Amino acid sequence: MTPDQLITFSVVAEYSNISQAARALHLSQPAVSGQLQALQHSFGEALYRRHGRGIALTSAGHRLLGPANRLRLAMNEAIDARKANQTLAAGTIRIGASTTPASYLLPEIVAQFKRTYPGINVQMIAGNTGEIIARLAELDVAVLEGELSPDILNQCVVHPWTTDEVVAILPPTHPLAKRKSINLLALAKESLVMREDGSGVRNLVIKAFADQNLSISGYLELAGVEGIKQAVRAGLGVGFVSKLSLGHEDGTLVGISVDQGLTRSIRIVLPGSATPSKVTQAFMQAMDRPG
Repeated sequence: MTPDQLITFSVVAEYSNISQAARALHLSQPAVSGQLQALQHSFGEALYRRHGRGIALTSAGHRLLGPANRLRLAMNEAIDARKANQTLAAGTIRIGASTTPASYLLPEIVAQFKRTYPGINVQMIAGNTGEIIARLAELDVAVLEGELSPDILNQCVVHPWTTDEVVAILPPTHPLAKRKSINLLALAKESLVMREDGSGVRNLVIKAFADQNLSISGYLELAGVEGIKQAVRAGLGVGFVSKLSLGHEDGTLVGISVDQGLTRSIRIVLPGSATPSKVTQAFMQAMDRPG
C-alpha cells in the first residue's frame, strides 16, 4: 500500500464513483482504477464492488476507509501548512536579543513586522548577552551586542547590523556632569555602578579600563539597565549604559561620552549554518533599517 493509493481510495469512497473521483483528483480513470487494483492486491481482499453506475465498499473496504480518510486529512493539512508557510500567513519566529536591542531597537521593528504578517507568532526572549548566547540553540535569530567568541563566529552566520555607544551616566549635580566628555582615568577615581556578569556593557567597560592599565575594584554590581539608572539617581556612583537607553529621560541623569569612545557592534546571529526559514528571512528584511 502507498499513501497515494490510500488517498485515491478515500476520494473514490467519498464519490462512490471512479469517474467522478478521477476528475476530483485530476487523474485519468484508468490511473485511478490501476491504483485501486494495486491497493486491493496489496490488501489481499476486495475493497469494493460495482453497484449500478458507481461502487459500494465491502466490509474490508469499510475497515480500510478510516485510516485512508485520516491519511488524506493529514495530507491536506500538510498542504495547507505549506501554503501558509510560503505566503507567511502562519508560522513562528523565536528571537533572542540582549538588553539594548531588546529594549530600544527591536520593539518598533517587531510591531511593524506583526502589522505586515499578523499570522506570525513572535516569541521574544531578552537577557544579557551571555544569557542569549546560552540559548542560541532554541532561537531562529539573535541580536547581540559586543564581542562574540570564535566559537559563535565559526558555528553561526553573523551579519553586522548597527553600532551603539556606551556612555557614563551621573546625576546633573555631580562635579563631572558639566563635562562634554570624561576620560577613564577620572572615572577610575569614582565609585562605579556596573552591570551583572554576562552583560555586553560590563564586558566593554572592564576591557576599556584594562586596556588603559587602570584597575577598578569595589564597584556596585546590579542587574539590568533600570537598576543601574536608579542606583546612579540615588547617588551610589557613576554607571554605564547604552546611549539609546537615555532617549526618554526626564533630566535626572546626564549621559557623557568617554574619551576613548566606548562603542560596540550590534550584530544579527543566525544559529547554525542552515538556510534561515522564510519567516526568519522576512524578519531580517524588516531589520534593514534599525532604530
